[in-house]
Amino acid sequence: MATKVFMEALSPTMEEGRLAKWLKNEGDAVKAGDVLAEVETDKAIMELVARGDGLLRKRLIPEGATAPVSSLIGVIGTKDEDISALVAGAGGAAQVVAVPAAAAHVPSAVSLPPASPHVPSSPVVTPAATGGRSLASPLARRIAGEQGLDLAGVQGSGPNGRIIKRDIEAAASVSRQPSTVSRALAVAGAEYSDVALTQIRKTIAKRLGESIGPIPTFYLTAEFDLERAAEMRSAMAAMGDEYKVSFNDIILKATATALAQHPEVNAHWLGDRIRYWNAVHLGMAVATDDGLIVPVIFNAEQKRLSEISAESKVLAKRARERKLKPEEFTGSTFSVSNLGMMQIEQFTAIINPPECGILAIGAIEDKPVRGEDGSVSFRKKLRVTMSCDHRAVDGAVGARFLQTLRKMIENPLMLVY
Repeated sequence: MATKVFMEALSPTMEEGRLAKWLKNEGDAVKAGDVLAEVETDKAIMELVARGDGLLRKRLIPEGATAPVSSLIGVIGTKDEDISALVAGAGGAAQVVAVPAAAAHVPSAVSLPPASPHVPSSPVVTPAATGGRSLASPLARRIAGEQGLDLAGVQGSGPNGRIIKRDIEAAASVSRQPSTVSRALAVAGAEYSDVALTQIRKTIAKRLGESIGPIPTFYLTAEFDLERAAEMRSAMAAMGDEYKVSFNDIILKATATALAQHPEVNAHWLGDRIRYWNAVHLGMAVATDDGLIVPVIFNAEQKRLSEISAESKVLAKRARERKLKPEEFTGSTFSVSNLGMMQIEQFTAIINPPECGILAIGAIEDKPVRGEDGSVSFRKKLRVTMSCDHRAVDGAVGARFLQTLRKMIENPLMLVY
């Protein structure tokens, strides 16, 4: 008896999938568990496996086509089995990505399919160790000037976080990698280019459209002093590479610790009730070439700073490579978004429902501060903005959370207490 190959729900929020690549041709022998195809979901590239033995008799949609979950996309059967009724019954369940008619009639327009999931995305430059007065070698400063790079956006790998030549070369390599849009617009002779939506971009549009309208959001902004955090970070780096952490790692650890003390912020709005979580499952927004993905550090409040540092690096890498598993990007109770590495001083982030809050991290800057004796010194400052769902989080509640977060970040030894 023939086995139907369906577009399966490969992630909890998946409503349709894009068949990125067939790994079996028609006529190939397959066994249950064999990987038939790679499917682009709303979050990652997943494997679609066979649910029966036989030959792959028919592929009902081509590579690049999208199909709703549960629609028939292929048939497995024996060599002489009659599958004509199954093929005829498939109808037009799958919709091939097409160019809008308005664009198709413009001779100078070029339409491209969604960016290939196999094209590696640009790695994200980690937050700077310092602000405008970055610690860097003279050679690194000269090369950065020639490349037009802002040292504040480069993570140093030298002693005490010093920026050296190889750091500048790595950052320059990142900045030269074209985005999906840049690649599309580079098509010779095109007046403009239409790029079909990827599954992740569709989901971003839908989810955030659901968020910004219905959720009554207010914002709280605070500025933290990072001098002690910088001293701790430098001291740890001096002990060896295995002890190096970024400012982002410190912020993630501090946020998780503060959330554990304020469960009223670590919550989900569920319509008829509010769910307060005992554990902190911290979402960390990661920019990819196709859009934003939020992998999760589970039980973050229980993990050491070194564990959070290592886990965040692995998750960010897997996110950019579109290799996250569904369980790695679902279940967050609160999220953090950091654009400081791009020299954004301050911004507001959109809440990812059903979460009740998200923290937006700006750039670290050296700012003049007047002392009690009238002297002026420069200190590292960081602005954060918390977006709060007013249905669950009141202003005073959010403010108390930020007070605790300030205490953690400005006195980082509390993170190892």
